[in-house]
Amino acid sequence: MSNEGLDIDVRELPGVGEVTARKLKEAGIYTVRELLLYSPIYLSELLNISEERAEKLVITAHDFLRERGLISDDFISAEELLEKIKRRRYITTGSRNLDNLLKGGIATQAVTEFYGEFGSGKTQLCHTLAVNVQLPESEGGLNQNAIYIDTEKTFSPSRIVEIATAKGLNPSDVLKNIIVARAYNTTHLLLLIKMLPEKIKSNNVGLVAIDSAVAPFRAEYLGRGKLAERQQLLNRLMHDLIRIAELYDAAIVITNQVQAQPDIMFGDPTKPVGGHVVAHAVTYRIYLRKAKQKGLRIASIVDSPEHPPGETLFLISEEGITDPTT
Repeated sequence: MSNEGLDIDVRELPGVGEVTARKLKEAGIYTVRELLLYSPIYLSELLNISEERAEKLVITAHDFLRERGLISDDFISAEELLEKIKRRRYITTGSRNLDNLLKGGIATQAVTEFYGEFGSGKTQLCHTLAVNVQLPESEGGLNQNAIYIDTEKTFSPSRIVEIATAKGLNPSDVLKNIIVARAYNTTHLLLLIKMLPEKIKSNNVGLVAIDSAVAPFRAEYLGRGKLAERQQLLNRLMHDLIRIAELYDAAIVITNQVQAQPDIMFGDPTKPVGGHVVAHAVTYRIYLRKAKQKGLRIASIVDSPEHPPGETLFLISEEGITDPTT
């Protein structure tokens, strides 16, 4: 998929007049490609039009871009799909063990979830990746910037300085290249996600880290009576993230908490929050847990369309994520 034509104004789309264009831009939808991020139901509410008309708008945007070669054909051969996958780029985690487990590191055009209990290394991974994405491609980076969406007050500029200094980078430059947003609730988080396309384009962003993506939903939508509403909003969030990752060739990393399953008598009784909505939406799902030795963590691939089951050790150190010393 070409990244050219990302800035085709919505006003150039047939059938979009000044009033519709203004409403779209007020909602943060500036380009034709960004229209593909939204469902007809959402657009109908946004523009106060029928779902049929909104659906026609999305289809028109799809055909408009496809005719210009700016998005892939609807049906492609498996060989073409393989070539598309080969064009993915990777961000090093800082650990060769973990990179090898993930067949290269954190992939663009994908959503990677790291889940685990408190202290398992989720936030440390996000901080390290926010630095590593700025490295040259020859050193495992993308030579791009990062967006860090913080829902639990976990982002630490001083930790970024520590990691950057250990890597021989200028801490001030590294900090300037990380855009931080604090999400205060689910409504605010969903609003920030809607703003991502414009922020990604205007700031040369290659990584979006959301720490934690599910925590606000878990805190606000309590009890079974709120479960359906929570899952519906989570579903919208996850599908927005998937489309953004694919359309903008970005690596999106989310962290997730765990909860206990009291009915499990043998094995690990923990499971990630969010249920099947999150489980089926993410591209890669990685479980993190503490090892017996201080600083060591275990990463296990739980779900992936490409990776076989496996696990490895990595180390949390002053440099961020690294490999254990032998």
